[in-house]
Amino acid sequence: MNHALTQLQPYPFEKLRALLAGAQPPADKRPIALSIGEPKHKSPDFVAQALANNLDQLAVYPTTLGIPALREAIAAWCERRFGVPAGWLDAARHVLPVNGTREALFAFTQTVVNREARGLVVSPNPFYQIYEGAALLAGAEPHYLPCLEDNGFNPDFDAVPADIWQRCQILFLCSPGNPTGALVPMEQLKKLIALADKHDFVIAADECYSELYFDEENPPPGLLSACAELGRSDFKRCVVFHSLSKRSNLPGLRSGFVAGDADILKAFLLYRTYHGCAMPVQTQLASIAAWQDEAHVRANRNQYRAKYDAVLEILQPVLNVQRPDGSFYLWAKTPGDDTTFTRELFAREHVTVVPGSYLSREVNGENPGAGRIRMALVAPLAECIEAAQRIRHFLQG
Repeated sequence: MNHALTQLQPYPFEKLRALLAGAQPPADKRPIALSIGEPKHKSPDFVAQALANNLDQLAVYPTTLGIPALREAIAAWCERRFGVPAGWLDAARHVLPVNGTREALFAFTQTVVNREARGLVVSPNPFYQIYEGAALLAGAEPHYLPCLEDNGFNPDFDAVPADIWQRCQILFLCSPGNPTGALVPMEQLKKLIALADKHDFVIAADECYSELYFDEENPPPGLLSACAELGRSDFKRCVVFHSLSKRSNLPGLRSGFVAGDADILKAFLLYRTYHGCAMPVQTQLASIAAWQDEAHVRANRNQYRAKYDAVLEILQPVLNVQRPDGSFYLWAKTPGDDTTFTRELFAREHVTVVPGSYLSREVNGENPGAGRIRMALVAPLAECIEAAQRIRHFLQG
Protein backbone atom coordinates (compact mmCIF):
# COMPACT_ATOMS: atom_id res chain seq x y z
CA MET A 1 0.00 0.00 0.00
CA ASN A 2 1.03 3.60 -0.58
CA HIS A 3 2.24 4.74 2.85
CA ALA A 4 1.24 8.31 2.06
CA LEU A 5 -2.39 7.25 2.43
CA THR A 6 -1.84 7.14 6.17
CA GLN A 7 -1.13 10.88 6.13
CA LEU A 8 -4.58 11.77 4.81
CA GLN A 9 -6.94 13.32 7.31
CA PRO A 10 -10.66 12.50 7.46
CA TYR A 11 -12.77 14.61 5.15
CA PRO A 12 -14.69 17.43 6.93
CA PHE A 13 -18.01 15.68 6.39
CA GLU A 14 -16.75 12.50 8.07
CA LYS A 15 -15.84 14.61 11.10
CA LEU A 16 -19.23 16.30 10.93
CA ARG A 17 -21.09 12.98 10.92
CA ALA A 18 -19.14 11.90 13.97
CA LEU A 19 -19.82 15.21 15.72
CA LEU A 20 -23.58 14.95 15.17
CA ALA A 21 -23.84 11.25 15.99
CA GLY A 22 -26.32 10.63 18.78
CA ALA A 23 -27.86 14.10 18.63
CA GLN A 24 -31.66 14.00 18.49
CA PRO A 25 -33.06 17.04 16.65
CA PRO A 26 -36.73 17.95 17.10
CA ALA A 27 -38.97 15.62 15.10
CA ASP A 28 -41.32 18.47 14.21
CA LYS A 29 -38.57 20.41 12.39
CA ARG A 30 -37.58 19.20 8.95
CA PRO A 31 -33.83 18.96 8.33
CA ILE A 32 -32.16 21.86 6.52
CA ALA A 33 -28.60 21.32 5.31
CA LEU A 34 -26.33 24.32 4.89
CA SER A 35 -23.31 22.06 5.09
CA ILE A 36 -22.47 20.66 1.63
CA GLY A 37 -21.71 23.10 -1.19
CA GLU A 38 -23.79 21.26 -3.77
CA PRO A 39 -25.79 23.63 -6.02
CA LYS A 40 -29.53 22.98 -5.82
CA HIS A 41 -30.77 25.42 -8.46
CA LYS A 42 -32.31 23.81 -11.52
CA SER A 43 -29.86 22.69 -14.20
CA PRO A 44 -30.41 24.41 -17.57
CA ASP A 45 -32.92 22.56 -19.74
CA PHE A 46 -31.00 23.34 -22.92
CA VAL A 47 -27.90 21.60 -21.57
CA ALA A 48 -29.91 18.51 -20.66
CA GLN A 49 -31.42 18.57 -24.14
CA ALA A 50 -27.99 18.83 -25.75
CA LEU A 51 -26.88 15.84 -23.73
CA ALA A 52 -29.96 13.84 -24.76
CA ASN A 53 -29.55 14.82 -28.41
CA ASN A 54 -26.07 13.31 -28.50
CA LEU A 55 -26.52 9.98 -26.73
CA ASP A 56 -25.39 8.26 -29.92
CA GLN A 57 -21.90 9.36 -28.85
CA LEU A 58 -22.01 6.65 -26.20
CA ALA A 59 -20.61 4.41 -28.93
CA VAL A 60 -17.49 6.61 -29.31
CA TYR A 61 -14.27 6.45 -27.31
CA PRO A 62 -13.51 10.01 -26.18
CA THR A 63 -10.00 11.45 -26.48
CA THR A 64 -8.23 12.95 -23.49
CA LEU A 65 -7.56 16.16 -25.41
CA GLY A 66 -11.26 16.59 -26.14
CA ILE A 67 -12.99 17.69 -29.31
CA PRO A 68 -11.77 20.93 -30.95
CA ALA A 69 -15.22 22.53 -30.72
CA LEU A 70 -15.24 22.33 -26.91
CA ARG A 71 -11.72 23.69 -26.54
CA GLU A 72 -12.58 26.54 -28.90
CA ALA A 73 -15.77 27.35 -26.97
CA ILE A 74 -13.78 27.44 -23.72
CA ALA A 75 -11.06 29.67 -25.22
CA ALA A 76 -13.73 32.06 -26.53
CA TRP A 77 -15.39 32.18 -23.09
CA CYS A 78 -12.06 33.00 -21.43
CA GLU A 79 -11.52 35.83 -23.92
CA ARG A 80 -14.97 37.29 -23.18
CA ARG A 81 -14.91 36.78 -19.45
CA PHE A 82 -11.32 37.66 -18.50
CA GLY A 83 -10.34 40.13 -21.21
CA VAL A 84 -7.80 37.83 -22.82
CA PRO A 85 -6.86 39.26 -26.24
CA ALA A 86 -8.13 37.25 -29.20
CA GLY A 87 -5.65 34.67 -30.36
CA TRP A 88 -3.61 34.45 -27.16
CA LEU A 89 -5.33 31.26 -26.04
CA ASP A 90 -4.58 28.57 -28.60
CA ALA A 91 -7.40 26.09 -28.07
CA ALA A 92 -5.13 23.21 -29.07
CA ARG A 93 -2.31 24.12 -26.65
CA HIS A 94 -3.65 26.26 -23.83
CA VAL A 95 -6.96 24.51 -22.99
CA LEU A 96 -7.69 21.02 -21.67
CA PRO A 97 -11.18 19.73 -20.75
CA VAL A 98 -11.40 17.90 -17.43
CA ASN A 99 -14.02 15.95 -15.49
CA GLY A 100 -14.64 18.67 -12.93
CA THR A 101 -12.03 20.62 -10.98
CA ARG A 102 -11.73 18.18 -8.08
CA GLU A 103 -10.24 15.42 -10.23
CA ALA A 104 -8.15 17.94 -12.16
CA LEU A 105 -6.65 19.61 -9.08
CA PHE A 106 -5.54 16.25 -7.75
CA ALA A 107 -4.10 14.97 -11.04
CA PHE A 108 -2.42 18.30 -11.80
CA THR A 109 -0.49 18.12 -8.53
CA GLN A 110 0.77 14.64 -9.37
CA THR A 111 2.00 16.01 -12.71
CA VAL A 112 3.80 19.11 -11.45
CA VAL A 113 5.42 18.05 -8.17
CA ASN A 114 9.06 16.95 -8.36
CA ARG A 115 9.26 14.30 -5.63
CA GLU A 116 13.02 14.62 -5.26
CA ALA A 117 13.11 18.30 -4.41
CA ARG A 118 11.60 18.45 -0.86
CA GLY A 119 9.00 20.67 -2.43
CA LEU A 120 6.13 22.55 -0.84
CA VAL A 121 2.56 22.89 -2.04
CA VAL A 122 1.40 26.20 -0.58
CA SER A 123 -2.29 26.84 -0.03
CA PRO A 124 -4.65 29.14 1.86
CA ASN A 125 -5.84 28.00 5.26
CA PRO A 126 -8.79 27.24 5.51
CA PHE A 127 -8.84 25.43 2.20
CA TYR A 128 -10.37 22.81 -0.07
CA GLN A 129 -8.99 19.54 1.28
CA ILE A 130 -8.03 18.21 -2.16
CA TYR A 131 -5.04 20.60 -2.15
CA GLU A 132 -3.63 18.90 0.93
CA GLY A 133 -4.36 15.32 -0.10
CA ALA A 134 -2.97 15.86 -3.58
CA ALA A 135 0.24 17.32 -2.13
CA LEU A 136 0.78 14.43 0.27
CA LEU A 137 0.14 11.76 -2.36
CA ALA A 138 2.50 13.53 -4.77
CA GLY A 139 5.29 13.38 -2.19
CA ALA A 140 5.25 17.09 -1.33
CA GLU A 141 4.74 18.85 1.99
CA PRO A 142 1.67 21.06 2.43
CA HIS A 143 2.35 24.57 3.70
CA TYR A 144 -0.57 26.62 4.98
CA LEU A 145 -1.07 30.39 4.80
CA PRO A 146 -3.68 31.62 7.33
CA CYS A 147 -6.63 33.62 5.98
CA LEU A 148 -7.55 35.98 8.80
CA GLU A 149 -10.20 38.67 9.07
CA ASP A 150 -7.67 41.47 9.54
CA ASN A 151 -6.29 40.72 6.06
CA GLY A 152 -9.65 40.45 4.37
CA PHE A 153 -9.62 36.65 4.74
CA ASN A 154 -6.77 36.42 2.21
CA PRO A 155 -3.29 35.14 3.02
CA ASP A 156 -0.71 37.75 3.92
CA PHE A 157 1.55 36.89 1.00
CA ASP A 158 4.01 39.65 1.94
CA ALA A 159 4.72 37.85 5.22
CA VAL A 160 5.80 34.60 3.54
CA PRO A 161 9.56 34.08 3.97
CA ALA A 162 11.74 33.81 0.87
CA ASP A 163 12.83 30.28 1.80
CA ILE A 164 9.18 29.12 1.61
CA TRP A 165 8.79 30.62 -1.87
CA GLN A 166 12.09 29.01 -2.85
CA ARG A 167 10.79 25.55 -1.89
CA CYS A 168 7.33 26.17 -3.31
CA GLN A 169 6.42 24.10 -6.36
CA ILE A 170 2.71 24.90 -6.54
CA LEU A 171 0.83 27.83 -5.04
CA PHE A 172 -2.89 27.11 -4.84
CA LEU A 173 -5.22 30.07 -4.96
CA CYS A 174 -8.99 29.89 -4.51
CA SER A 175 -10.72 33.08 -5.56
CA PRO A 176 -13.44 33.71 -4.55
CA GLY A 177 -12.44 31.49 -1.70
CA ASN A 178 -13.92 28.41 -0.11
CA PRO A 179 -15.07 28.90 2.63
CA THR A 180 -14.40 32.62 3.07
CA GLY A 181 -15.69 33.99 -0.24
CA ALA A 182 -12.71 36.39 -0.34
CA LEU A 183 -11.38 37.60 -3.68
CA VAL A 184 -7.66 37.88 -4.46
CA PRO A 185 -7.24 41.42 -5.87
CA MET A 186 -5.75 42.05 -9.32
CA GLU A 187 -2.62 43.77 -7.99
CA GLN A 188 -1.97 40.85 -5.67
CA LEU A 189 -2.25 38.41 -8.57
CA LYS A 190 0.36 40.41 -10.47
CA LYS A 191 2.72 40.37 -7.47
CA LEU A 192 2.30 36.60 -7.16
CA ILE A 193 3.16 36.12 -10.83
CA ALA A 194 6.37 38.08 -10.24
CA LEU A 195 7.16 35.83 -7.26
CA ALA A 196 6.49 32.73 -9.38
CA ASP A 197 8.98 34.01 -11.96
CA LYS A 198 11.58 34.79 -9.31
CA HIS A 199 11.29 31.46 -7.46
CA ASP A 200 10.13 29.21 -10.32
CA PHE A 201 6.84 27.84 -9.01
CA VAL A 202 3.45 27.28 -10.64
CA ILE A 203 0.32 29.24 -9.68
CA ALA A 204 -2.74 26.97 -9.76
CA ALA A 205 -5.82 29.19 -9.49
CA ASP A 206 -8.97 27.35 -8.47
CA GLU A 207 -11.66 29.69 -9.82
CA CYS A 208 -14.70 27.40 -9.66
CA TYR A 209 -16.71 30.13 -7.83
CA SER A 210 -15.66 32.93 -10.19
CA GLU A 211 -19.14 33.34 -11.69
CA LEU A 212 -20.91 33.78 -8.34
CA TYR A 213 -20.58 37.49 -7.58
CA PHE A 214 -22.81 40.48 -6.86
CA ASP A 215 -22.01 43.38 -9.21
CA GLU A 216 -22.95 42.58 -12.81
CA GLU A 217 -20.92 45.55 -14.01
CA ASN A 218 -17.72 44.41 -12.27
CA PRO A 219 -17.00 40.69 -12.62
CA PRO A 220 -14.09 39.68 -10.40
CA PRO A 221 -10.71 39.31 -12.10
CA GLY A 222 -8.94 35.99 -12.41
CA LEU A 223 -5.39 34.86 -13.04
CA LEU A 224 -5.95 35.09 -16.81
CA SER A 225 -7.04 38.72 -16.32
CA ALA A 226 -3.72 39.43 -14.61
CA CYS A 227 -1.82 37.74 -17.44
CA ALA A 228 -3.71 39.88 -19.96
CA GLU A 229 -2.89 43.12 -18.12
CA LEU A 230 0.77 42.11 -17.86
CA GLY A 231 0.98 41.24 -21.56
CA ARG A 232 1.86 37.69 -20.57
CA SER A 233 0.63 35.97 -23.74
CA ASP A 234 2.38 32.68 -22.95
CA PHE A 235 0.67 32.43 -19.50
CA LYS A 236 3.99 31.14 -18.16
CA ARG A 237 3.65 29.41 -14.77
CA CYS A 238 -0.05 30.29 -14.65
CA VAL A 239 -2.86 27.71 -14.80
CA VAL A 240 -6.56 28.21 -14.01
CA PHE A 241 -9.26 25.68 -13.14
CA HIS A 242 -12.94 26.25 -13.99
CA SER A 243 -16.08 24.17 -13.78
CA LEU A 244 -19.73 24.16 -14.83
CA SER A 245 -20.77 22.82 -11.42
CA LYS A 246 -21.36 26.15 -9.66
CA ARG A 247 -21.59 28.45 -12.69
CA SER A 248 -24.31 26.44 -14.42
CA ASN A 249 -25.73 24.24 -11.63
CA LEU A 250 -24.32 21.12 -13.30
CA PRO A 251 -22.33 19.29 -10.59
CA GLY A 252 -23.40 15.92 -11.97
CA LEU A 253 -22.15 16.68 -15.47
CA ARG A 254 -18.55 16.56 -14.20
CA SER A 255 -17.32 19.10 -16.69
CA GLY A 256 -14.66 21.75 -16.40
CA PHE A 257 -11.38 22.83 -17.91
CA VAL A 258 -7.79 23.76 -17.19
CA ALA A 259 -6.17 26.60 -19.14
CA GLY A 260 -2.85 28.41 -19.18
CA ASP A 261 0.82 27.59 -19.67
CA ALA A 262 1.08 25.34 -22.76
CA ASP A 263 4.22 23.54 -21.58
CA ILE A 264 2.59 22.56 -18.30
CA LEU A 265 -0.62 21.48 -20.05
CA LYS A 266 1.40 19.34 -22.46
CA ALA A 267 2.80 17.41 -19.49
CA PHE A 268 -0.62 17.33 -17.84
CA LEU A 269 -2.16 15.88 -21.01
CA LEU A 270 0.47 13.12 -20.98
CA TYR A 271 -0.36 12.30 -17.35
CA ARG A 272 -4.08 12.30 -18.06
CA THR A 273 -3.65 10.03 -21.07
CA TYR A 274 -2.27 7.38 -18.72
CA HIS A 275 -4.67 8.33 -15.95
CA GLY A 276 -7.59 7.45 -18.24
CA CYS A 277 -10.13 10.20 -17.54
CA ALA A 278 -11.36 11.50 -20.89
CA MET A 279 -14.66 13.40 -20.93
CA PRO A 280 -17.46 11.56 -22.81
CA VAL A 281 -18.24 13.17 -26.16
CA GLN A 282 -21.92 13.73 -25.32
CA THR A 283 -20.84 15.56 -22.16
CA GLN A 284 -18.46 17.70 -24.20
CA LEU A 285 -21.22 18.67 -26.62
CA ALA A 286 -23.55 19.57 -23.76
CA SER A 287 -20.73 21.59 -22.18
CA ILE A 288 -20.33 23.66 -25.35
CA ALA A 289 -23.95 24.76 -24.98
CA ALA A 290 -23.34 25.81 -21.37
CA TRP A 291 -20.13 27.79 -22.03
CA GLN A 292 -21.78 29.66 -24.90
CA ASP A 293 -24.72 30.95 -22.83
CA GLU A 294 -24.65 33.63 -20.12
CA ALA A 295 -28.36 34.21 -19.55
CA HIS A 296 -28.71 31.20 -17.26
CA VAL A 297 -25.59 32.27 -15.33
CA ARG A 298 -27.01 35.74 -14.68
CA ALA A 299 -30.27 34.17 -13.52
CA ASN A 300 -28.26 31.94 -11.19
CA ARG A 301 -26.52 34.95 -9.66
CA ASN A 302 -29.86 36.65 -9.15
CA GLN A 303 -31.08 33.70 -7.10
CA TYR A 304 -28.00 33.82 -4.87
CA ARG A 305 -28.30 37.60 -4.43
CA ALA A 306 -31.87 37.15 -3.21
CA LYS A 307 -30.74 34.54 -0.69
CA TYR A 308 -27.85 36.63 0.61
CA ASP A 309 -30.12 39.67 1.00
CA ALA A 310 -32.78 37.73 2.91
CA VAL A 311 -30.46 35.68 5.11
CA LEU A 312 -28.16 38.55 6.07
CA GLU A 313 -31.13 40.72 7.03
CA ILE A 314 -32.18 38.02 9.49
CA LEU A 315 -28.76 37.06 10.84
CA GLN A 316 -26.69 40.22 11.01
CA PRO A 317 -28.52 41.63 14.06
CA VAL A 318 -27.55 38.53 16.08
CA LEU A 319 -24.45 37.06 14.41
CA ASN A 320 -21.08 38.40 13.26
CA VAL A 321 -21.40 37.67 9.53
CA GLN A 322 -20.72 39.70 6.38
CA ARG A 323 -21.51 39.44 2.69
CA PRO A 324 -18.48 37.88 0.96
CA ASP A 325 -16.89 39.03 -2.31
CA GLY A 326 -18.34 35.99 -4.05
CA SER A 327 -19.21 32.25 -3.86
CA PHE A 328 -22.35 30.92 -2.12
CA TYR A 329 -20.95 30.66 1.42
CA LEU A 330 -21.28 32.64 4.61
CA TRP A 331 -18.25 32.53 6.93
CA ALA A 332 -19.77 33.48 10.26
CA LYS A 333 -18.12 34.00 13.64
CA THR A 334 -19.64 31.91 16.43
CA PRO A 335 -20.18 33.00 20.01
CA GLY A 336 -17.93 30.32 21.43
CA ASP A 337 -16.55 27.03 20.18
CA ASP A 338 -17.52 26.25 16.58
CA THR A 339 -18.00 22.51 17.11
CA THR A 340 -20.22 23.04 20.15
CA PHE A 341 -22.24 25.61 18.23
CA THR A 342 -22.66 23.20 15.29
CA ARG A 343 -23.81 20.26 17.41
CA GLU A 344 -26.21 22.31 19.56
CA LEU A 345 -27.68 24.06 16.53
CA PHE A 346 -28.36 20.68 14.94
CA ALA A 347 -29.80 19.25 18.16
CA ARG A 348 -32.14 22.19 18.79
CA GLU A 349 -33.02 23.46 15.32
CA HIS A 350 -32.24 20.59 12.88
CA VAL A 351 -29.96 22.86 10.82
CA THR A 352 -26.60 21.51 9.68
CA VAL A 353 -23.54 23.72 9.17
CA VAL A 354 -19.80 22.94 9.07
CA PRO A 355 -17.40 23.93 11.86
CA GLY A 356 -14.69 26.19 10.49
CA SER A 357 -12.00 24.28 12.37
CA TYR A 358 -12.83 21.22 10.22
CA LEU A 359 -11.89 23.18 7.10
CA SER A 360 -8.53 24.39 8.44
CA ARG A 361 -5.31 23.15 9.97
CA GLU A 362 -3.74 24.30 13.20
CA VAL A 363 -0.35 25.91 12.58
CA ASN A 364 1.81 27.27 15.40
CA GLY A 365 -1.06 26.82 17.82
CA GLU A 366 -3.60 28.72 15.71
CA ASN A 367 -6.47 27.33 13.64
CA PRO A 368 -7.80 30.18 11.47
CA GLY A 369 -11.15 28.43 11.06
CA ALA A 370 -11.77 27.97 14.77
CA GLY A 371 -14.70 29.95 16.12
CA ARG A 372 -16.40 30.12 12.71
CA ILE A 373 -18.92 28.12 10.72
CA ARG A 374 -19.47 27.74 7.01
CA MET A 375 -23.01 28.00 5.70
CA ALA A 376 -23.73 27.11 2.07
CA LEU A 377 -26.73 29.02 0.71
CA VAL A 378 -27.56 26.32 -1.82
CA ALA A 379 -31.05 25.34 -0.66
CA PRO A 380 -34.12 27.06 -2.13
CA LEU A 381 -34.78 30.62 -0.92
CA ALA A 382 -37.59 29.61 1.43
CA GLU A 383 -35.39 26.99 3.10
CA CYS A 384 -32.49 29.42 3.49
CA ILE A 385 -34.83 31.93 5.11
CA GLU A 386 -36.24 29.29 7.45
CA ALA A 387 -32.73 28.14 8.36
CA ALA A 388 -31.70 31.74 9.13
CA GLN A 389 -34.77 32.21 11.30
CA ARG A 390 -33.98 29.02 13.22
CA ILE A 391 -30.37 30.11 13.72
CA ARG A 392 -31.57 33.47 15.02
CA HIS A 393 -34.01 31.74 17.36
CA PHE A 394 -31.16 29.50 18.56
CA LEU A 395 -28.92 32.49 19.25
CA GLN A 396 -31.63 34.40 21.06
CA GLY A 397 -32.22 31.43 23.34
